[in-house]
Amino acid sequence: MLELNGVAIVDTFAEAFPVFGTRLIITAATEQWAETAARETCGFATSVIACDVEAGIDAPIPAAETPDGRPGVGVLLFAFSREALTEAAINRVGQCVLTCPTTACYNGLPEAAREQTVSIGGQLRYFGDGFQSSKKLGRQRFWRIPVMDGEFVCEDRFGAVEGIGGGNLILCAADGASALVAAESAARAIGEIGGVVLPFPGGIVRAGSKVGSRYKKLKASTNDAYCPTLVARTDSQLPEGTGAVYEIVIDGLTFASVRDAMRAGLHAACKCDGLSMVTAGNYGGKLGPHHFPLRELL
Repeated sequence: MLELNGVAIVDTFAEAFPVFGTRLIITAATEQWAETAARETCGFATSVIACDVEAGIDAPIPAAETPDGRPGVGVLLFAFSREALTEAAINRVGQCVLTCPTTACYNGLPEAAREQTVSIGGQLRYFGDGFQSSKKLGRQRFWRIPVMDGEFVCEDRFGAVEGIGGGNLILCAADGASALVAAESAARAIGEIGGVVLPFPGGIVRAGSKVGSRYKKLKASTNDAYCPTLVARTDSQLPEGTGAVYEIVIDGLTFASVRDAMRAGLHAACKCDGLSMVTAGNYGGKLGPHHFPLRELL
């Protein structure tokens, strides 16, 4: 067993898996409307177990750094395949950004950083019912779709990369209040790292899952080994006296960004009182090829 600031760190690794990711830059006339569109876009996007994508807000973007000189918000979307990512991105931009007052949507991955592209504006243009128009600037095309407050501008194609899903930390504490403080601290620290998102509500997972279930129709079920109420009924992995557990799940564009986020979250959490143990979820290397040993994050 390892240790950080008096907190026991299990000598294990977090196991993550490949996903395809893209980055949207959503702009609007005000910061409020850009954020509103971004939050709507990220709705019901916590886990690909049951959602079309995992998504989250990357960071606010100053007007000086956006394509149209207006306030913006970066959003990351991740799915298991390029095809699934494309479909989800079209649906979410079409339903949550196109419909939001004053917004526009641009590719957030520079050409040097992307491996493939997905068509978003190129599909949404049909909503213009023949009244849409396009303009090409350099090598990229933009679509102008007429809407009731003017025009919705959307880039034709967005960059896509093979990212990483499922980086994680499992935080064990004596009681719920202590566990939540540690998890909140970890989430705040990770929020300072670029290129990653925490797709679950507030960045924190209360219902951690394991692969499989007693019920054949379910792909995943409650992670009973980390449920404090089941200590006497299952093969518990919790230290004695554990009253609550929270998990932090991290998706990122690169291995380095997920590693840096895990390190930031681990160190922030271990500064909090009441935290007794930190571990990570893995399936012995069978789930995914990306491994993050906690030992290397100390």
